[in-house]
Amino acid sequence: MASCGEKRVMVLAMDEHEHSNYALEWTLDHFFTPFGANAPFNLVIVNAKPSSPPAVSMAGPGALGSEIFPAVEVQLKLKADQIAEKAKQICASKSVIEVLVDVVQGDARNVLCDAVERHQASVLVLGSHGYGAIKRAVLGSVSDHCARHAHCSVMIVKRPKFKY
Repeated sequence: MASCGEKRVMVLAMDEHEHSNYALEWTLDHFFTPFGANAPFNLVIVNAKPSSPPAVSMAGPGALGSEIFPAVEVQLKLKADQIAEKAKQICASKSVIEVLVDVVQGDARNVLCDAVERHQASVLVLGSHGYGAIKRAVLGSVSDHCARHAHCSVMIVKRPKFKY
């Protein structure tokens, strides 16, 4: 918990999907931009980079896998760098400069819950894909998992279906 005068931490989940961009913009507009330097939170943006499969598991030693999987790792790192850069650009466009962007390898559900603990966050913010109950059941839901397991308040930002 933050002591008097110390800002609390807000962790925001970021990936390559538009719902993450919307969640970041919405969060900046409501919790950071109106307050300027007196924002009530320090912002930590977390991107969960998928783990690349081990080369030996599918192709065997010395086979084609030894050439393909390093290329997959390079692509995953490139994608993570692009996501981090996009997050920084969105923050800068809203005059929010002091932000930590953290790229962590692993399953998003675990990475985000771990980030909450590591940064001692008061709030975890996630965007919503807007999946229905059946899709969530089949695909799994990062936000559902975090709402049950994160040791802080969880805010799920949904994009409105229509503009006012």
